[in-house]
Amino acid sequence: MKPTLQVRLSQHLALTPQLQQSIRLLQLSTLELHQEVEQMLAQNPLLETDEEFGSAVTTPELSEIRGNAADEPDAAHSSDGETSSEIKAEDFGTTEREDWENGTERDDFDGIRELPGSAAPAGDDDGERPEAEGPGISLQDHLKLQMAGMSLSPEDRAALFVLIESLDEDGYLADPLEEIAAALAGSDDPEALEELQERLQVALRWLQSMEPTGIGARTLSECLLLQLRSKPRSQVQVVAILICKSHLELLAKRDSKKLMALTGADEHLLREAQTLIQTLEPKPGRPFAPGEAAAVVPDVIVSKSGRGFRVMLNPEVAPKLRINELYANALRATRGGISNSALGGQLQEARWFIKNIQQRFDTILRVSQAIVERQKGFFQHGALAMKPLVLREIADELGLHESTISRVTTAKYMATPHGTFELKYFFGSGLNTEAGGNASSTAVRALIKQFVDAEDAHKPLSDSALSDMLEEQGIQVARRTVAKYREALKIAPANLRKAL
Repeated sequence: MKPTLQVRLSQHLALTPQLQQSIRLLQLSTLELHQEVEQMLAQNPLLETDEEFGSAVTTPELSEIRGNAADEPDAAHSSDGETSSEIKAEDFGTTEREDWENGTERDDFDGIRELPGSAAPAGDDDGERPEAEGPGISLQDHLKLQMAGMSLSPEDRAALFVLIESLDEDGYLADPLEEIAAALAGSDDPEALEELQERLQVALRWLQSMEPTGIGARTLSECLLLQLRSKPRSQVQVVAILICKSHLELLAKRDSKKLMALTGADEHLLREAQTLIQTLEPKPGRPFAPGEAAAVVPDVIVSKSGRGFRVMLNPEVAPKLRINELYANALRATRGGISNSALGGQLQEARWFIKNIQQRFDTILRVSQAIVERQKGFFQHGALAMKPLVLREIADELGLHESTISRVTTAKYMATPHGTFELKYFFGSGLNTEAGGNASSTAVRALIKQFVDAEDAHKPLSDSALSDMLEEQGIQVARRTVAKYREALKIAPANLRKAL
């Protein structure tokens, strides 16, 4: 082959590091953003917090969404200024801004807790649970404190210590005694292994006598039985023990006829036994588990304002950043100096970081305003008034790419008069109605929940019945779709909602 030269014309989109950072910041949650800010503050000496003089991340002007909101100025476009005279970062060019906006792109039987009725925590006969000795104490530490007051031989104490360390976060013994013994034995001597197993068996009885009651169980059935046997003896207790020992599956299925036949209890006694079981704790280690994640902090706050709604960014989530004046002045005095080239790069990096964060909040506010305008019915009347809405509609309205709307609505939250919701909550497909219009899938789910909340517990509504009731409301929803929505709402099937 002869070597030849060819000229080929092509177009491709190259993402600059600044643009990549913009896209990445947009999709971060509030917590992840603050972690990113902390990391940048640690790495870049030219970036600092501005707690005293206010935020260098300018919050866009607030606006009110009213009936004629389309005629109002877009507040999002009036916030491109900077509050510090030291920040002279280049503004986003038209092409860069468009590129940024468009983007390129143990199986638990926890059902015990879900049985009808109000479940109270398990504990002593008087219904009170012993509390941990101190704030944030772990389950293992709680048990070791009890062990310190027990009169045990050194061998029993060591065996009990091993079992305490083998508990999982729910308070169950994670491994069989045989496996624990084999791991401790360190040899194949059958006699030594058998002796160790016996020692652990004794230690297990000690462990299961400790508080909270039910600790050290190997199965859910054993956990519930340990708690029931600590209760005063009665007919109800005996029936509850029979159920927890052999018939938990029937209890989960609400099969009262079989339970009455197998336990010899009448309907009234069976119902009392069920109520007693509801007071038990299927996860005795739960009170000692690490605390749940902090409550969601909304990125946007929507409040009633006259005939409309006011949409504003939450000032608590916007980082307060500015350029370090001392370093910036020094760089200006020695502009062009080779020794300061590294700091010059960090100055530009700090400027872009501030600008990108500002752009992030600007876009979140614009999208939130568009959502509120489209979903006025929800803000006035609740979930039943939600309208069908897809990402493409907001993208077209704001001139953004659909992927950008997806990033904005993921892990970002809006505080409303009806509660705090992820921005994605306001989007849902449409279902046909008899009137020829569409009903939002979110509104249909709210309607299903309303029907289930009002149902007769002794005759719960089936998916087919719910589908028929929706049909009566003029909404055409197939039974399979009702089942899908019911599962999304974490509502059990009709046979599991039936009261005994």
